[in-house]
Amino acid sequence: MRAPEIFRTTSFHIAAASAGVFALGVLLLFAFVYWQTAARETGTVDRFVERQVARFAAAQPGELIRDLTLSEVRQEQHIAYAALFDGTGHPIAGNLGALPPDFPVDGHAHGATLAEDRLVRAAAAKLSDGRVVFIARDVAELNQLQRIVRRALLLGAIPALLLALAAGALLSWRELRRVRVVHRSVARILQGNLSERLPARNAADDFDRLAIAVNRMLDEIERLLEEIRGVGDNIAHDLRTPLTRVRARLERIRDAPRSDKELEEAIDVAVSGLDQTIGIITALLRIAEIEGGNRRAAFGEIDLARIVHDVAELYGPIAENAGIELAVAAEPRRIKGDRDLLFEAVANVLDNALKFAPRNSRIDLAVIDGPEGPIVRVRDRGPGIPPEERQQVLKRFYRADKSRTLPGSGLGLGVVSAVMALHRFRIAIGDAQPGCRFDLICAPFPAD
Repeated sequence: MRAPEIFRTTSFHIAAASAGVFALGVLLLFAFVYWQTAARETGTVDRFVERQVARFAAAQPGELIRDLTLSEVRQEQHIAYAALFDGTGHPIAGNLGALPPDFPVDGHAHGATLAEDRLVRAAAAKLSDGRVVFIARDVAELNQLQRIVRRALLLGAIPALLLALAAGALLSWRELRRVRVVHRSVARILQGNLSERLPARNAADDFDRLAIAVNRMLDEIERLLEEIRGVGDNIAHDLRTPLTRVRARLERIRDAPRSDKELEEAIDVAVSGLDQTIGIITALLRIAEIEGGNRRAAFGEIDLARIVHDVAELYGPIAENAGIELAVAAEPRRIKGDRDLLFEAVANVLDNALKFAPRNSRIDLAVIDGPEGPIVRVRDRGPGIPPEERQQVLKRFYRADKSRTLPGSGLGLGVVSAVMALHRFRIAIGDAQPGCRFDLICAPFPAD
């Protein structure tokens, strides 16, 4: 028959083990107390007996015999047995008929057993004329005290052990109840209720700290699942639009006779639509590759200024054709990372700025020092990004209303976000007044 669940929990096992250790410690403590009590009381009796035998040995012969004979003197001195023996061991005076066998006559206290198995602490000393004086004190009271102490200590250990086991059972019941609540919450989560969270009340409690960490993980999982749902809808929409246009164009060309030029134009439109579709797929695969984290093993020392100058050189002709001045200011700043990915991130941010910057304006591309590390800053004079949309623009396929008429898939800044996350860098979007300020903060974000 299996034991009840409360006795099979880890908490109870730990409590039981702790109770066992506690009980052992209590027994050792009680044994030490008992030993100290017995040793102290025995030492007190021994010193008393040795003083008495020394006093009798120093007394005059007449006084010695009188004191040994008078019971009043023995009672006054709390002496149970006192006797004087000649050199052959025959009693001369006192209330003891013979010395205990092989008792040392050295003036020091020793244990001895007298008639009727009476236990005493006694001392014997030899006088100058060869006689032996013997003094003994009954230790029955001392033995009784030791038995009382021993009994009290043992009786105290049993409740202590039972109390420890009861405390362990109480703690086990409490933790078991909390585990059952967690199990019910987890069951609801597994059934699809992703808004369910584990109960947590006290951040100082280890169990609650674990629940808080799990809840944070569930928050992130729920956010990612919502993002995946949104990405799936956006993929379907963004792929369907160009493919639908291509299909409609090809159907019109097929159903009506057309000239060679019209056929070429239709083919060009179809190719353009397919290129747009392939671009979306390529960007998604690129983000997935970056988020995989495999590139982190190839990180090395790179110069941010060199990357910025290379990007400016690549986009310089594009900016010039758009009538936009591209101002670059970058001093060497070395960091650890992937050069190609950071080049792609800076290029995507600059490309996004070029889309929105008005003609005859300026874009500043710079590397500056920030409190956390070097920052790549791209500043344009365009319409800017409203505060409520600054985190949204970093998501895949998100396109603000003002950008829907511009070419693109809404994945450029998603690539930037993936690159920065891979490097554990941060992105900050601000207001350039006018325009948008885009900061790539190239320093690891502090851990929670």
